[in-house]
Amino acid sequence: MGTILLVEDNAKILEANRWILQERGHTVLCAETLAQARAVLSAEKPDIAVLDIMLPDGDGITFLPELRKICNIPVLFLTSLTEQAEIIKGLRAGSNDYITKPYKIDEFCARVEASLQWETSRQNNFKFTCGPFMLDLLGSQAYVNGEPLSLTATEFKLLYLCLQNEGKIMEFSFIYENIWQLPMGEDKNAVQAAVKRFRQKIEPAGYDIYAVRNKGYIFDKG
Repeated sequence: MGTILLVEDNAKILEANRWILQERGHTVLCAETLAQARAVLSAEKPDIAVLDIMLPDGDGITFLPELRKICNIPVLFLTSLTEQAEIIKGLRAGSNDYITKPYKIDEFCARVEASLQWETSRQNNFKFTCGPFMLDLLGSQAYVNGEPLSLTATEFKLLYLCLQNEGKIMEFSFIYENIWQLPMGEDKNAVQAAVKRFRQKIEPAGYDIYAVRNKGYIFDKG
């Protein structure tokens, strides 16, 4: 069970999600605006946040870096923006997941709880070292030869997965299911978008993530 911050300006959706998550044993903090979210975060530290993008006093994507400075937690976007470009934009901004409205309640709960499980695992295991890389799993910070590596939350998960599977073919579905904790379906765009920026960041360390045609990727020394 965990503490979840819901930031949603639709009062009916906010109340429904609050009730559902509380019924499943979670503590739920609610905000209808970014101003209210800031007030909540000044007094409480949630385990994860479910954040709408279009809000009365701003947008969730712009707010995400500010939230992460206050508390470095998983963030899921829950939004009516369903275009593929918007989804990729949200994932590239550093969100851990992107849920579009309308949505199935079971899927919503599964995605929220998958992020909670990741956060619990992260807090229970502190450091992971492989070659020149050292991952501080508690602080979600990666280092190369002692120097900090600037990664989004998704890229950090991807690096951890790559280091655990160095030299092996990781299929698109394997990457997606391990990072987002859900079946990938037919859409691999989220994986490709995450890998594109990730590749640029790990190149200085002498590593690359190579595409395997129609299969996935291999992480290995460049």
